[in-house]
Amino acid sequence: MKKVIYVFVMLYTSIFAQDQELMIQFSLFNEDHKNNLYESAYEYGWNVIIENPEPFVKYRLFPKMEEVLFYMHDSVATNPEEKSEIADTTLYFYEKAAEFQSDKKPYWLAKKAFVLETWTDASLEVVIEAYSNALRTDPNLDTYYQDRYGQLLSKSAENNPELKMIALELYSRLSEQQPDNPQWISRIENLAEDPQELLEITYKAWQMDSTNYEKAWKYASLSMRNKEYKRALEPLEYLIMEKPEVVNYWNQIATAYQKLEEYNRAIEAFEKLIELQPENEEHFVNLAIMYKNQNNLSTARSLLQKAKSIKPNWDYPIYIEGTLYEQAARNCGFEFMDKVVCQLAVNTYKEAVSKGGDYVLTAKERVTSLSNSVPSLEDYFFRKIGSGDTIKIEGKCYDWINRSIVVP
Repeated sequence: MKKVIYVFVMLYTSIFAQDQELMIQFSLFNEDHKNNLYESAYEYGWNVIIENPEPFVKYRLFPKMEEVLFYMHDSVATNPEEKSEIADTTLYFYEKAAEFQSDKKPYWLAKKAFVLETWTDASLEVVIEAYSNALRTDPNLDTYYQDRYGQLLSKSAENNPELKMIALELYSRLSEQQPDNPQWISRIENLAEDPQELLEITYKAWQMDSTNYEKAWKYASLSMRNKEYKRALEPLEYLIMEKPEVVNYWNQIATAYQKLEEYNRAIEAFEKLIELQPENEEHFVNLAIMYKNQNNLSTARSLLQKAKSIKPNWDYPIYIEGTLYEQAARNCGFEFMDKVVCQLAVNTYKEAVSKGGDYVLTAKERVTSLSNSVPSLEDYFFRKIGSGDTIKIEGKCYDWINRSIVVP
């Protein structure tokens, strides 16, 4: 029994001594790092990482050691052999960091790929796989590393269409995540010799995986961006059939139909959008414009009034209402009542101006343009109509208007 106790005491003493030694090593490392004595910190820190880094992770062992390794590579190593040795050490370091600091694993794997790329003569295939491994652990990896990965894919894409497709998917995803960043569009354009080639590549990728919603959407988005509205219909119609509740699909297909002047189908799409989002004023205005294009001015105005009830201070529906009156007058003729309707259009444009929105200048331009189309003083004088009198708008062209103007 005494022998067993003796062995246990000796083992405990040995473990305690090892822990004490490791704590001393880390303390020396930490102190030297704090004082920028990176060369001496290197040995102490490396001993801790080799023996047991786990107790010291919370004290930022790995970020501090990374600073030391970069210093050793860039400022201490003076020949290719020394730099290669530090590079190998750093690659092993990143493996340990990814193992013991799992919450930052994607970062450590990305940095490992970066070191492989910039410090070693590793093949493109090896470096690409390293970046791919990092991206698999976190699809939202820092875009700096995603871009480096994409650039390497692009270099290898000439002889490998599959890599070109991976690069296109990468940059398409980044473009969707950051639509205001022109860099991703530029990368996409550089991957293809011309937009048509890019469209064909994206289309084939979808056809090879025809039930993949993401690939269908990428093809649709690219088609819309390149104003290939007819091509966009196929993927959009598929997406709507599969997921009829997604508003963005209906928005895009409505725009495509509108651009293709398929107004009846555009009307159906905008009606569906109103069904999905009955409080979205933009859908009512867009639908009103479709009816305006078909010269159904009464229905168009009803829709504009609904938009105004949702957002009273928005100038756009008021401006569009002014164009309805102007369109009606031009369609009917140039008699006195037509001039009165032009005056109603001017009054409506002035109301739009009073809202102080995006269409102030446009509305002012329309007021100026109609200055010779409204009733003149002579028109009022010969009809014995004075300032302040009310004129009811009537006649076969205008039975839908049911409005009056007050003579200026």
